[in-house]
Amino acid sequence: MIDVNAHILLIYTGGTIGMVENPVTGSLEPFDFAHLNSHLPELQRFRFHVDHIVFDPVIDSSEITPEHWKKIVRTIEYNYHKYDGFVILHGTDTMAYTASALSFMIENLQKPVVLTGAQLPIGKLRTDAKENLITALEIAADKDVLGNPIVPEVCIFFQNDLLRGNRTTKVNADNFNAFKSYNYPNLGKSGIQIRYDKKVIHQPDYDKKTIFHYQLDTRIATLKLFPGINRQTVETILGLKNIKAIILETYGSGNAPLSPWFIRLVRETVKKGVVIVNITQCNTGMVDMHRYETGRELLKAGVVSGFDATFETAIAKLMFLVGHKYVKEDIQIRMRVPLIGEITRVEDRMNETI
Repeated sequence: MIDVNAHILLIYTGGTIGMVENPVTGSLEPFDFAHLNSHLPELQRFRFHVDHIVFDPVIDSSEITPEHWKKIVRTIEYNYHKYDGFVILHGTDTMAYTASALSFMIENLQKPVVLTGAQLPIGKLRTDAKENLITALEIAADKDVLGNPIVPEVCIFFQNDLLRGNRTTKVNADNFNAFKSYNYPNLGKSGIQIRYDKKVIHQPDYDKKTIFHYQLDTRIATLKLFPGINRQTVETILGLKNIKAIILETYGSGNAPLSPWFIRLVRETVKKGVVIVNITQCNTGMVDMHRYETGRELLKAGVVSGFDATFETAIAKLMFLVGHKYVKEDIQIRMRVPLIGEITRVEDRMNETI
């Protein structure tokens, strides 16, 4: 008998990776994880034990809500001391949102939480599901020479890339290489071996407890700029009732029109107590509202820089902060400070002054 050196909990929420084709009807049906070892005999060669929990009903990723995030976190919290790591099987469309949210909801995480999925069902001949699942399980089980997990953070593994969850975006709907982390290095890369870049992996404080958070508030809106956007559209979005925060998707390094009516609407919205966060529409780079006059005008109007945060992370972080009932000024401060490695801290930009 092989000595077991890790116990991993596999949580199947839904998504393509957990589907198999019915040989009679040709339709896709949920995979029976009770027979995981028979379908993936490779797992028996690893020195870890895998248990599984399947959501009932399973969730298409386009149907994911913050309530599902809470269910995932409750599952992890309930089983936290029983397992060395967790693998979450999830649909790809909203995986980056879920990974971002979990990174804030589990404070001082000390065990791997690895999300993965697939572009093709596990029963298909050319599927990417088996490789993604096997490697995600191995990552969740890997420990260093001291017995500590190598990747004690929320991450996404997909098509050879191990990525920080709150730095990741889905970039391709057709190819196996579906996710990228544009503004933060890969945590690791799988090939013949899994090579970890330990200097960029977050390390928790093992002397403190892990804390699980469930306070989320969805009173968030987004305004994506485009050439010719009219005043009525801007007024409608900025004037939404009961909105606590708005993500403003701007051009380049955080630029927006200088039209007096636009700047006035932004300024009035901020004065009403709404937090407006500036996120660039570009995949790579960061918001720098000092660079051009258009950015400086937004800064003067009270808009907060989102630096190099992904859109998914900005949404999740605002839900988290609003849910914890921070006042506007506190949210503005915390949006400019990395809570769990979700933005690049640039010291000379942290204390922005007008």
